[in-house]
Amino acid sequence: MTDHNLPPAPDGDYAESGVPSFDYVRDQIESRFTTALGSTELAGEQPEAAEFEEKFTAREQAGRDKLEEIRRSLNKD
Repeated sequence: MTDHNLPPAPDGDYAESGVPSFDYVRDQIESRFTTALGSTELAGEQPEAAEFEEKFTAREQAGRDKLEEIRRSLNKD
């Protein structure tokens, strides 16, 4: 692609070639990270999240118990 075929670069945080600046990319990453972190915190405060966590923990323990049972049965042979 030649220079005259390039779309015009957006104002501000982009170079003439259309490449974003380091500060712009860092700000975007930090923004997405804080949004994800906030969403996770909010989800953890919901009663459904607590119920899900309890069910998940119970399922994990049941899996560990079943695995231990299988291991014991294999060692008896």
